[in-house]
Amino acid sequence: MGTSIFGIGLSGLNAAQAGLTTTGHNIANVNTPGYTRQQLVQSARAPQFTGAGYFGQGTNADTVRRIYSEFLASQVRQTQASASELAVREARLIQLDNLFGDSVSSLAPALDDFFAGVNAVAARPADVPARQTMLNAAQALVSRFNQLGEQLAEMRGGTNTQIEATVGSINSYSRQIAELNHRIAESIGVAGDHLPANDLLDQRDALVQELNQQIGATGVLQSDGALNVFLSNGQALVVGETSYALRAQRSSANPVDVTVGLDTPGGLVPFRTQDLAGGALGGLLRYRDGELTLGENALGRIALVTAQAFNDQHGLGQDLTGALGGAFFGVPSARATTLSGTATLAATVTDPGALSTSDYQLAYDGANYRLTRLQDGSTQTFATLPQTVDGVSIAVGSGTPVAGDRFLIQPTRSAAVDLRLALSDPARIAVAAPIRTGAATANTGSGTISAGSVDASYPATPLAAPVTLSFATPATTFSTTVAVEVTVGTTTTAYAAGAPIPYAAGATVAFGGLRFTLGGVPAGGDQFTVRPNTNGAGDNRNALLLGGLSTRQLVANGTTTLHGAYGQLVSTVGSATHEIGIESAAQARLLAQAQDTQASVSGVNLDEEAANLQRYQQAYQASGKVMAIAASLFQTVLGIFGN
Repeated sequence: MGTSIFGIGLSGLNAAQAGLTTTGHNIANVNTPGYTRQQLVQSARAPQFTGAGYFGQGTNADTVRRIYSEFLASQVRQTQASASELAVREARLIQLDNLFGDSVSSLAPALDDFFAGVNAVAARPADVPARQTMLNAAQALVSRFNQLGEQLAEMRGGTNTQIEATVGSINSYSRQIAELNHRIAESIGVAGDHLPANDLLDQRDALVQELNQQIGATGVLQSDGALNVFLSNGQALVVGETSYALRAQRSSANPVDVTVGLDTPGGLVPFRTQDLAGGALGGLLRYRDGELTLGENALGRIALVTAQAFNDQHGLGQDLTGALGGAFFGVPSARATTLSGTATLAATVTDPGALSTSDYQLAYDGANYRLTRLQDGSTQTFATLPQTVDGVSIAVGSGTPVAGDRFLIQPTRSAAVDLRLALSDPARIAVAAPIRTGAATANTGSGTISAGSVDASYPATPLAAPVTLSFATPATTFSTTVAVEVTVGTTTTAYAAGAPIPYAAGATVAFGGLRFTLGGVPAGGDQFTVRPNTNGAGDNRNALLLGGLSTRQLVANGTTTLHGAYGQLVSTVGSATHEIGIESAAQARLLAQAQDTQASVSGVNLDEEAANLQRYQQAYQASGKVMAIAASLFQTVLGIFGN
């Protein structure tokens, strides 16, 4: 019995020592990130049968297990992926919101200053210093557009660089997880009976957790202890001891951006943005393809509409030299990029007011062209080109498209950066109207003629000589020295030069791109004239129309003003920033709760470990006492036989 008692005591001593070792290991790693509390697993040895029954043989220290919940770990990983994505989006949206919403450096103050300069010239049309101030304000507006556009382009470049760096981190984590799968398999093989390599498992779990900071990924545990890791789209990142690399390269759909896909021997297999959810990568992609793209295109649309609308009206005015107004702004061109094939496209903005904030992709299948609006995925199919969509004329520029050719059309993307001021001479600002109307001083009736206006067709055939309207006696008809069209109510009638024209108060007379309205009660023999506006330095009629552009609904099919369009952009980005901020804060709280729950199960509690130390110490001392008693009994037996 002495040997049996000694063995029992020794087994207890060994078990207590293992318990002390495990507890000490827990205490030593209380501050180790990703460490999971370990626990000694003991079991009673198989009893020994005797004639008096079964007697115990002591204890076995079977293994050391992790106090680990896969459910809680999975919950933390999923919450981490969402929290990281939202945090990245929020940080970048805050930058975007600050850029557009700054009360000093945003677009709104520059727009206000520019139109204030226009209105100042309208108040003092012949004042050259006022004209120079207007030009200075125009240059400041152009510079503000350029600066904002360049900052947005830098944000895009920085985001693409960060995407590439994030992909590198993802690949590094994948390789390390695969290597740990190999080491864990080796450790299990050495230990046998699938005894866990706890610290290696902790390292692997920590890597998976860090991986989810970069991209949303799930782990599937295999029977051999390996952890296979998959992306949200089902693509494997790690299978056993093999890792699969992602790669970021210039996008075939937009060469300015990078696309992310699976790196294979045959080349990159690209993923869609929506296929890469979660983590920093998901946040970067959604920000770049969402709010950043919207911001660039919306700002570009405002720049393009401002330039074209101002140029159109400026061209209908007259400058201090008596010439019609030229281009005030250099209007940016739409961008058309060939993605595949040798043909090129020509994209021309024909109606700035109809522009959207979307990019477009055109694909040719050999028979039809399919145009996709990338903002909402809507499509249109054409058999031939040219076609006009959303204010943009699309035509073949050079070459002949063949099946499989693809093109990217970006009507407004670079407009803010490309906007220029085309005018530098204050005298060339077209402030006056190009025509002037008047009544003969000898008129005896109360007839009137309006100041008149010109339309876009006027510059092609400007008025070269006065045109006279003469009323017959009685003044029921009048005639003109040129052919005209007269509109009364909704009826328009054409009349040849010299033909009698029935008079009706409120009639509108039009010819050569100009029009005016007659009113009152003319007398027989009364005459009215329309003539070129010579010596019109003090005329401000076109300046008033230029200033009025600030309140005209020029954007989004005539639904909002320039200021309104910018306000909508600021509001959209601000709302997105606010909403993402709320979601990010909520997700951060959920992550903290998930981590706290996991820590309550798997974390090291020093109070508990202190109690375990005392418990194992007592067990160790008691087992030592058992062994001492066994040794004493054995000595007693030896003493008996020695006598």
